[in-house]
Amino acid sequence: MQSSKIGYRKWIVAVYMMSVGIKGTASMRIYRDIGVRQATAWFMMQRIREGFDMGRNLPLPGPIEVDETFMGGKEKNKHFKKKLKAGRGTIGKIPVVGAKSRETNKIYAEAVQKVDKGTLQGFVIKVGHKSATIYTDEAAGYKGMPFEHESVNHSVGEYVNGMAHTNGIESFWALLKRGYHSTFHHLSTKHL
Repeated sequence: MQSSKIGYRKWIVAVYMMSVGIKGTASMRIYRDIGVRQATAWFMMQRIREGFDMGRNLPLPGPIEVDETFMGGKEKNKHFKKKLKAGRGTIGKIPVVGAKSRETNKIYAEAVQKVDKGTLQGFVIKVGHKSATIYTDEAAGYKGMPFEHESVNHSVGEYVNGMAHTNGIESFWALLKRGYHSTFHHLSTKHL
């Protein structure tokens, strides 16, 4: 807000709108509601997000749930010239891996190039405390980590096995995807 020609009231309303929007808030909504240009609303939102950033606070303590997802639109919905013609499923989508600490409820997620063993285990080593128990699904990339590790086997219908589950991080993915489909409609890798 420093050195801004935008009044404090407009900043406060924008901060409030971004704080309560569970699926995110579009710059078009802020521009209409507070009476600024859309480009100004975008600028304000970028500064507010920087203010919300509490730092990474890594490594995450306590039991940690780790999972991956793929963000992006369906290949069949793309314009003919933009289709990759390489199949269905995760083709053309951005892989994102995330971790949620059950102790603090803090979540750390980042877009990655691929979801192979090196990438997944490198992510877990970066975000997990040495003494943390890691809970994942049955993906092969998590096998052999230098942590206490438990997993659930989704492919046979197992979603909870004692303390082993990934329900917390899966809920985060659900909110992220709801925001993607209903509010933002597209997220580049840079902004994801």
